[in-house]
This record gives sequence, structure tokens and C-alpha cells, in this order.
Amino acid sequence: MSKIHILGIAGTFMGGVAALARELGFEVEGSDQAVYPPMSTQLEQLGIELRQGYLPENISADAEEVVVGNALSRGNPAVEQVLDDGRRYTSGAQWLAERVLPGRTTLAVAGTHGKTTTTTILAFLLQAAGREPGFLIGGVAEDFGTSARLGGGREFVVEADEYDTAFFDKRSKFVHYRPTVAILNNLEYDHADIFPDLAAIQRQFHHLVRTVPRRGRLLVNGEDAHLAEVLAMGCWTPVETFGLDDAAVAIPRADGGAGFDWSARLLEADGSAFIVLHRGQDVGTLRWPLVGRHNVMNALAALAAAHAVGVEPAQVIPALAGFASVKRRLEVLGTQGGVTVYDDFAHHPTAIRTTLEGLRARVGDARIVVAMEPRSNSMRLGAHAGALAPSLDLADAVVFLHRPELAWDAGKVVAAVRGQARTASDTGALLDALREAVRPGDHVVFMSNGGFDGAPRRFVAMLAGRSAV
Repeated sequence: MSKIHILGIAGTFMGGVAALARELGFEVEGSDQAVYPPMSTQLEQLGIELRQGYLPENISADAEEVVVGNALSRGNPAVEQVLDDGRRYTSGAQWLAERVLPGRTTLAVAGTHGKTTTTTILAFLLQAAGREPGFLIGGVAEDFGTSARLGGGREFVVEADEYDTAFFDKRSKFVHYRPTVAILNNLEYDHADIFPDLAAIQRQFHHLVRTVPRRGRLLVNGEDAHLAEVLAMGCWTPVETFGLDDAAVAIPRADGGAGFDWSARLLEADGSAFIVLHRGQDVGTLRWPLVGRHNVMNALAALAAAHAVGVEPAQVIPALAGFASVKRRLEVLGTQGGVTVYDDFAHHPTAIRTTLEGLRARVGDARIVVAMEPRSNSMRLGAHAGALAPSLDLADAVVFLHRPELAWDAGKVVAAVRGQARTASDTGALLDALREAVRPGDHVVFMSNGGFDGAPRRFVAMLAGRSAV
């Protein structure tokens, strides 16, 4: 099998492409400039050679194809050399569509929030049903120990990202996948670096809707008015809705019934136990380690999608009691000196708020301290600055990493935070501030969609040293 070089290989999506290519028998190499766990660990375990930096000489002369990540643009030295040399190149999404998805029943999970967790839940449910699905998840699934695999079954579950495909293909990644079943989890404004407004994102979601066949299924958050507007642009596929709040029905059921096709009755306020209802009928009681209303919604979406390919909910709901989820989704890194430290991927105000709501429901009156790196493009551009402080209302204290490139006035955000808040100019100063602030019984949540300079694990080690004194 031929050799491929992956530019941007340490990204969660491209790292998954690398794993699939390796499993298909390709010789895989790649380069990147920002390398951190968990993807760097996965690549190392796969024995894939990772070269530091986007230097033209990092691409082997005998690489027959270059797979280009969407983080790379014109002006990048490696990209310019690929073009000058007339090399064969493609995007990760197109490579997946051509090399992996043909002949499979593709289930795509789209939405502003919850894609990674919902994709993992769905793959887990299909596995519990004995389907042996393939998958590509934008993170390392604890239950599978990897972010991607081919699988031996017919189904392939893919996290369907609305971000653009590559410097030469400005369509959203998910238009390449042409799924039989698609989850539309929610829709808010995000990715301010490529989308001018919400309507532009809605158009891309409608492009996805256009690709789902009439024999397929759309599983849609029935509470989401923005998704209702997407469906109003035209829909040719049977739709089933999921939701929790009957007072917030934005998308009526196709059969004319009240409420949602899929809903839940909470048994625990933190969302760790609930009854699953399908068109009002009890189909099982779910008890699991996850918390938060958002994760209840993620579970409903995944159960509905599994049902769309013939899996009965009662058959697989009990398995979720052992579901371990995804790294960096409120992942507990350790407890030292009575302080529990979490690593979380949240980087949008809604994700921040719902994550803290779930944690607050679990820990009660205990103090919650948030360390935040505003790293996403939308965050750096200030697109979410106005909503950031309210999203942190449930935190007792917040420390922002205020890097020089942050384009907006963090002082205004700090002043608007309900609890104590301050900024730190670098990671070292942030860790020092946290060390002085925390006390036994606290829960410290690091929030970033990047590596955060290894701060979460560095803080656990710092606490261990303090406890040993």
C-alpha cells in the first residue's frame, strides 16, 4: 500500500484519519506544529511518525498523496511546496468519503455542541448491540481507546463538523459524508473566523439535510428554533425529534403527537438517571456516570439514531451504566489534598454553562473554580465576549489566561463575572494563582479546546507537591 503524508496530523479529526489510513494498510507519516495529548499519545501508540513543523522537507519524496488539514492555509511553507511540486493532495473529509465510507451505512452527528460525546455514545450503543461499527470521533473515546477504527460491521459513525474542509474547499466537512442517518444536535453561532452570521451556518446545515436520502432519518433537537428554520428551507427525509422541555417545542412531531418523539423523565436532578420515552412510552431506565441536561439530550439523540438502524433501546440502555465517555469532557484528572481537578474541552458560552450546570448539580454547594484559556478562533476574535461572563455564573472563582493576542478587553468580562475573577498573563502565573486560591473540597475545572500548555496535569502535580509538604 502507498505512503501518505498528513499535514495537521495532531488535530483530533486528522489524527483519526491517520488511524484509519494505518488500519487500511497505508504507510502513514505526518507533520504538525502544536502537539499535545491525547492525540499525540494515540499517534505514538500507532507507531506513526510525527514530524515537527510544516517544513517542506518533512514531506517524504515517496509520499504519493498529501492529506491537508483545514488549519493550513495558503502561505504555509508545506502547502506552497505541495502546490509548486504538483503533488496529489486532498482534504481529510474527502479522503474519508472516498476511502472509508463507500458501501457503509453512515451515521453523522452534527451540531454546535455535543458532537464528540454523542458520536461516542452512538458508537458505544451500536457496539453494545453487536454491530461492530466503524467510527471517527473528534477525541479519544475512553471506551474504545482510540478516536477512529474501521470496524467490522456495516455502520460507520462520524462526527460531522460544520467547520470548513480545507483551504481549497470552503464547504463544511459534513457535506462530504452523505449519511443515511443524521443527528442535528443544536445550532448556535460559532466559528466567527469563517461564518459571518448564523444564517451562513444554517445554509451549511441545510446542505447536509439535502444529502440525507428519503429512506434515511433525521434526528433533530425539537427545542431548537434555529434548526426549525433549517428544516423550513426544505426537507425530504423523515424527521424524529428529541427534547426535554415540552414548553419549548420548536419542531412539531411528524405524526401529530404532543411533545417529542424521544424524551426523558429525570430521576436525578443532575441527569445521571432518567427514564427514556419514545412517543410517550417508557422504553428503559438509564443510569450512567455522566451529568448535565446536555448529556441527557446527547443520549436521546444517540438512542434515536441507533433505533433508526434497527437497534431497540431496551436492548442497549443498560450498557450505558458502564459508559466512560471521551477524554477532556469533564475528565477527572485526579484529587490531591481534597481538591478535584477536571480537564474539559468547553470553549463556547453554552458549552461552558451546561458543563458547569451538570457539575453544580453533582457537587452541591462545594466551590467550583474555573481556569479558562480563551483559545478558539471565535473566542480570540471576541465573538462570545458578551456571553462569556453569564456562562460562568455557577463558578465561585475564575482565572482567565489572557494571552497578548486576545483581541478583546478581558477586563470587562472579568468585571462582569458573578464570582471572583482575575486574569493571568501566562500559564505559570495562572497556576500560581490557582494554587493560592484553592482549598480542600474545591473542584477546579480547566476549560480549553487546546493544550493549555499542559496546565491541568501540571496543576495536579503541583497540588501533589503541596500535599506532601
